[in-house]
Amino acid sequence: MEFVENHIVVDPPKKPKKMTATRFATVLGLNAWSTPFEAWCAITRTYEEPFEDTIYTVAGKVIEPKICDYLRSRYFMDIKSPTDVYGEDYFKKTWGDFFGGVDVLGGMWDFLGDDFVVEVKTTKRAEDWLDADGKPNPPIYYKLQASLYAYLLGFDHVVMTGSFLTDKDYTNPENFTPTVENTILVEFDLSTEYPTFKEDYVDPALEWWKAHVETGISPDFDEKKDADILKALRKNTVAPDTKEIKALLKKADQLQAKIDKMKDTEDQLKEVKEQIKIYLKDQLRPGDKNSEVAGSVYRWTLTKASKSSLDSKALKKDEPAIFTKYSKESETLTLRNALIEA
Repeated sequence: MEFVENHIVVDPPKKPKKMTATRFATVLGLNAWSTPFEAWCAITRTYEEPFEDTIYTVAGKVIEPKICDYLRSRYFMDIKSPTDVYGEDYFKKTWGDFFGGVDVLGGMWDFLGDDFVVEVKTTKRAEDWLDADGKPNPPIYYKLQASLYAYLLGFDHVVMTGSFLTDKDYTNPENFTPTVENTILVEFDLSTEYPTFKEDYVDPALEWWKAHVETGISPDFDEKKDADILKALRKNTVAPDTKEIKALLKKADQLQAKIDKMKDTEDQLKEVKEQIKIYLKDQLRPGDKNSEVAGSVYRWTLTKASKSSLDSKALKKDEPAIFTKYSKESETLTLRNALIEA
């Protein structure tokens, strides 16, 4: 991998990941939450954060079947789920791609009708699903995702649902019930919504693939938006390749382990010393400057010292009266230990 100005270059991947529908709008620069550089890193297997479920992905998985039942019962839609089509463990059977016979493009649709595709989304940001006039309109990166599925399936009709969740829905998604109040349905025809879908979106996406995936030359990265990825890519993690470095690392591990154990001891000693300090402070009589106590090995001595909180030589010299008027005494207590001589 080589950094060249504002992009990087890698060997063209022999087995790149597909440009799934979730990456489709991203590579075209139409995803507000991801960048073309991030998509390129994933497609070329250059870098990708390991997937971990969040409250949002878990809620989506739990609520999606509820939406299917909702569409069947309320809108009498005759739709099939991936399980209906591919059987149990459909992800393993399809490797996460329902378009195995298609080059470059792919992904997994949510539900299918005889001549339409259904895309299900859950969100906390209902405002993202309204146009300037306040009418329901899914974000373009979601619409293009559903549209790509329809295009690859040879369908014209698209059905999209957006369920607007609250905090309690993310905490207990199993209790969520779809209604007309919390779930909207948006339908459109590809031929009307995107009459030149291939020319405007598919062809540019395939050109992007040729320019960046087949060459191994990334699109330009953004130092701010891609900061986390760049931080990981700019860290050179090497493997110890000589006996000398392996021996040094082993020794360093051993020494660091000893220091870590000592740190626990230091923390305990600090706490004990504070208690001794409090005890000796209580033993100070009026006029005493020191108090001490002897253990079996160490003698512990507390020394009291006073100083002015205003420590300005110039003020004392030029305005001694003011210095005297506004100065005040404060005490500092210092605890020291010394070995008891036999």
